[in-house]
Amino acid sequence: MAITLVVEPRGKPIRKLPKELQVAPNSSTEEIYQALAKASKFSIHRLRITKGSDRTLVPNSKDLTVDGTGLKEKSVIHVKDLGPQLGWRTVYLIEYLGPLIIPYLFLYPLRPYIYYNFNQPLAEPSNFQRLVCALLTVHFIKREYETIFIHRFSNATMPARNILKNSGHYWLLAGANIAYWVFRPDSPAVARDGDAFLWYTGLALFVFGELANLNAHCILRDLRRPGTTERGIPTGFGFSVVTCPNYFFEIVAWVGIYLLSGLSWSVLLFIVVGSAQMAIWAKKKERRYRNEFGDKYKRKRFALFPGLV
Repeated sequence: MAITLVVEPRGKPIRKLPKELQVAPNSSTEEIYQALAKASKFSIHRLRITKGSDRTLVPNSKDLTVDGTGLKEKSVIHVKDLGPQLGWRTVYLIEYLGPLIIPYLFLYPLRPYIYYNFNQPLAEPSNFQRLVCALLTVHFIKREYETIFIHRFSNATMPARNILKNSGHYWLLAGANIAYWVFRPDSPAVARDGDAFLWYTGLALFVFGELANLNAHCILRDLRRPGTTERGIPTGFGFSVVTCPNYFFEIVAWVGIYLLSGLSWSVLLFIVVGSAQMAIWAKKKERRYRNEFGDKYKRKRFALFPGLV
């Protein structure tokens, strides 16, 4: 026997949103989203449904029933329009596109125009500068490849308005900021071009970090079946030491770039800002693993840096 839910918009009005919705108590909450999305002509991912009684989220789930949420006859549900959405895969592709092309543009075709105030003609880029440009290209091509073929996302979309904020970190800090300072004719990457220690150590750290990071991403991918949001407990290289070895290996690769940049402050700034954010994410993931898996999960003392954080 179906029950009737009272539907009210939360925030700005939603045209064509029905005032009531009839559903069976044993229906999944996904069916509520599907029905309201069909009626309002909005994407399911654009809607957020909460209970009127306590404002808790009604998740879009195949496994949770209407009765399981506590919704009864004449229960009120609030429906919020989250605004235009972008798929997370699209978001990442846009984020990484900037730092993929900006270094090449700064070092080669735009070089005479960006560094016009230096003595002309400009000296040829140093070996370190060429190598840093090549490694940045490799790194972000790898990121784009992983986005398309490896990563599986828990959330389907994010608000489209956030794309500028999300892209700014990569386009500005990893793209324009690093490219401008590292590729300057007077940068440390020119002054320390013949330093064999920086050359071999930086290149070794980059290669190790990139390969280990790719391996960690493949391990995480295999924990989740395509089209699902289920999670498993990750095991394998690095996962017995820290919660998020993929973040740690990412930092290792960037330390390699830092050495090859001649110890440029611009690369160091990107590493510090990125590491701080990844430390927050890693700690949240450790807490989530503990809550979700309980005693099955072997708790980690360090979430990101072995011996530190």
